[in-house]
Amino acid sequence: MASSSTSPIKIVPASDIENAREKRLDDVSPLEPDQTLSDPHDHSHQDQARLAPPLAPSLAAPPGASKNVRALALKVRGPVEHFLHLETSGGMVLLLAAAVALIWANSSFAHSYHALWHTPMVFNIGSVHGSVNLHFIINDVLMTIFFLLAGLEIKREIVHGELSEIRKAALPIAAAMGGMLAPALIYVAFNPSGAASAGWGVPMATDIAFAVGILSLLGKRVPASMTILLLALAIIDDLGAILVIAIFYTADFQMTGIYIAAAGIGVLFLWLKMGLRPGATYLAPLAIIWTGLFVAGVHPTLAGVIVGLATPVKPWLSEQQFLLAAKQSLNDFEDGSVHNNESQILAAIKRLHFAAREAISPVVRGLDQMHIWIAFGIMPLFALANAGVDLGGVDFGHPAAMKIMLGIGLGLALGKPLGVVLLSWLLVKSGFASLPKGLPWSGMLVIGLTAGIGFTMAIFIAELAFVGQPAMLALAKLAILLGTAGAAIVGLLVGVVLLKPVSEEIAGLTPSDVERSTEY
Repeated sequence: MASSSTSPIKIVPASDIENAREKRLDDVSPLEPDQTLSDPHDHSHQDQARLAPPLAPSLAAPPGASKNVRALALKVRGPVEHFLHLETSGGMVLLLAAAVALIWANSSFAHSYHALWHTPMVFNIGSVHGSVNLHFIINDVLMTIFFLLAGLEIKREIVHGELSEIRKAALPIAAAMGGMLAPALIYVAFNPSGAASAGWGVPMATDIAFAVGILSLLGKRVPASMTILLLALAIIDDLGAILVIAIFYTADFQMTGIYIAAAGIGVLFLWLKMGLRPGATYLAPLAIIWTGLFVAGVHPTLAGVIVGLATPVKPWLSEQQFLLAAKQSLNDFEDGSVHNNESQILAAIKRLHFAAREAISPVVRGLDQMHIWIAFGIMPLFALANAGVDLGGVDFGHPAAMKIMLGIGLGLALGKPLGVVLLSWLLVKSGFASLPKGLPWSGMLVIGLTAGIGFTMAIFIAELAFVGQPAMLALAKLAILLGTAGAAIVGLLVGVVLLKPVSEEIAGLTPSDVERSTEY
């Protein structure tokens, strides 16, 4: 992965600067020597980079603001920002949402839980009218944004990350393939035929947020190479799940919808050729593609993947062009040419904003802007709407009950680590790949176990696999919860027992070092 040749920019969080200002520490500068802004191509600390507060000068409070209220807000903001910086925070919120859903669905207020998601939402546009429920809005509309993020992640990995070179990509591809095939085969072994056989794709999925969150709980036992490999594996896993959804979970295929989707893709590429940069204007082709896939019988959320993969991965401006544009705008302020002229000030700021925006690729910018909304909004909302299994209503007497639960539960908790380790071992022993520096085979086993945390995507596929089969869907969701919990607990225990704190040499390697390493 490329790294910047310039010296790193030093920054301090806005809250620290403003708190210091409130304490009248006039010697505080917004530039501190112990904090650096990471390389824009280094996504090793992507959560921190995405959620870091903007660089801010030490200014007085905005006009109309109360000093006391503002001071209180700054004190509250600090812990909130710290929580959002934690690698485990996304998984924690997701786990909390799932727990709330499960408790709610099994409480005396269970009726309100189910009634909420079936709340009708009516729309009328001229002669066109229809009605959908809140569950549809979450699973089919909001999850399109989740899949857009997945498309951006895949695009970045293909161009700049672990999938950009054959040798680096070989190990995560093999691990992901093994982690998809083994669970599917275990499920099919229990459910070879009948309506239950449709669930073979459910245990194939890995939940990135949960998996990385669990792995981070092992602390110093986890080298950077281990996290990078799990992320690459999970992204390939997402790609596999997307293909499975598109190919195998499509009902009542209609060519008319394909023509509409093709028109949307045409508009998308027209936008690209015209030089329109990704933003609000891309909602039009996204909506057309979504509508086309919906009409075609293909799950419409895949429209997000299409737009994500089409998003440019290179910035418009080079570093030199950015510096030139920024200097020109700042010079307008320094030489007084915009003095007290609000229209000229606005024009100079717009030029500066354009330079700042286009110095970063649309893929990286999209990941940065959407991550927090998806991690702390869409995914927890999806969990809240879909994890509420009424345990009292689960039909354990269903003829396929035990087979479905064993197929999914064992597929996640046993099939994932078995497939990940076995195919990786075969590839390494054949000489086509090597383990990353500092990662032992015990680490590969822990990666395989944490990859068995299949919560979000597994539930999503289950919703498609068991349409019109509420009893089977309830069994599948319960098995997903149990299998995910089992994989997480066993993964943590195995990690604590088998993994030792890494050496100083390995601990000193950043994810960027690992990605650039020829030993990968």
